Amino acid sequence: MEWTTKQRYTRIEEVTPQELQALENQVNESPWRQTFHIQPVTGLLNDPNGFSFYNGEYHLFYQWFPLGPVHGIKYWYHTKSKNLTSWENVGIAIRPNDEIDSHGAYSGSAIEYNNELYLMYTGNTRDENWVRHPYQNMAVMDADGAITKWANPVINHVPSGYTDHFRDPKVWKEQDTFYAVIGAQRTDETGCIVLYSSPNMKDWTFEGEVNTNMETFGYMWECPDYFTINGQGILVFSPQGLAPDGDKYHNIYQSGYCLGNLDVKTKTMTHSEFIELDRGFDFYAPQSMEAPDGRRIMVGWMGLPEVDYPTDKHGWAHCLTLPREISIEKGKLMQRPVRELELKRGTKVEAEDVLKNESKSFDGFYGSSFELIAEFINADADSFGIEFRVSEQEKTVLLYDAAQKKVVLDRSNSGAPVGTAFGTSRQCILDATKLKFHLFVDTSSVEIFVNDGEEVFTSRIFPDKESIGIRFFAHSGQASCKAVKWTIGG
Repeated sequence: MEWTTKQRYTRIEEVTPQELQALENQVNESPWRQTFHIQPVTGLLNDPNGFSFYNGEYHLFYQWFPLGPVHGIKYWYHTKSKNLTSWENVGIAIRPNDEIDSHGAYSGSAIEYNNELYLMYTGNTRDENWVRHPYQNMAVMDADGAITKWANPVINHVPSGYTDHFRDPKVWKEQDTFYAVIGAQRTDETGCIVLYSSPNMKDWTFEGEVNTNMETFGYMWECPDYFTINGQGILVFSPQGLAPDGDKYHNIYQSGYCLGNLDVKTKTMTHSEFIELDRGFDFYAPQSMEAPDGRRIMVGWMGLPEVDYPTDKHGWAHCLTLPREISIEKGKLMQRPVRELELKRGTKVEAEDVLKNESKSFDGFYGSSFELIAEFINADADSFGIEFRVSEQEKTVLLYDAAQKKVVLDRSNSGAPVGTAFGTSRQCILDATKLKFHLFVDTSSVEIFVNDGEEVFTSRIFPDKESIGIRFFAHSGQASCKAVKWTIGG
């Protein structure tokens, strides 16, 4: 179905309860609804926004178009949790119903201030000639959960030298000053980020562009995030317009990070190379927050813009990743599933064997929704790994190619195809003698943490519900395998 501009800008307030219920019924009948991931009740979910801890709970908002699986007029939808694992849908947080966000409440972030949660976001507007005019707006949530949107933007224009692609403010505080980085496009159509400062979250000063050594790195930088871990600065952003380079940059758009400390006075960042955060097919626009215990937690959008997904025909699209704890170890960013996810572990099964040029199944190892850890040691096989969501026709393959020293994820036979124009496998170099694959498989996704988060592969997969097999294999040689699997509870 082709969506007209008018349909894309139809608001949820303009449709009847009966129409919404019919759409929700259609969505609920989808065979690919997730069991333990954040997903939209209807319509399309994209960027995580406003990830924060406030008043004893984790708050996570996301971009939402309620009426279908397309990028229509965006709302902020609110979900919350006490433990990062069980999430409660709160409902719409920000409605795009004012002049300052008339064509969408776009992405932004949150910070606690004066015992309230301040939500800074981009208001997307269009004039009569369909020219975009972005504003940076503020809404404030009190301890009762009531959200009040400020009537006027806190940043009401785009500085000279930049186009109307100017969005996604991410706020933090240093000493007594608030800072925000905003994703931008220069008038020469190259991507960058700019820096603002404020003493009070209301009055914002344009400090200038952040100086990096990536002057011509894509045509737009979306969803910037800057934070520090134990004194190490990390800049995360999602550049658009990178050409594939070896094993890198094969998705339509990328997300990654640079290590380096941002000097807010000089607006300069001396940094490492840009490294992709995730090696899989479906990961974009991540956002992080600091937990009460000091951990840095990140969540990403498990999807990409401008790619059709099999759930589109069921009236919904996309979900968020599981929360991940970020650390810096030996100069590398590591991602691990937050430990709270262990609370969801149900029935446990274990197996151990030496695989000798064979594929093997073990009792109790099957399912469409599970957590699995498999460790491979003493391997002389050319390749070894796991096949999951297996049936006679379907399988998703995760393997280590010992000759090339590469981890490979192959979804060419995973079920309903998605994004095939961008290839059906993803891989990266990992020189290791022991391999640990930690998988979270849901109805239509997989998140894979390799060697305790040294690499991560996040991907949507769309197999038949009968595809529930799990096999372990070693080809052209042998490998010792030890595996444990848990069902995942609600």
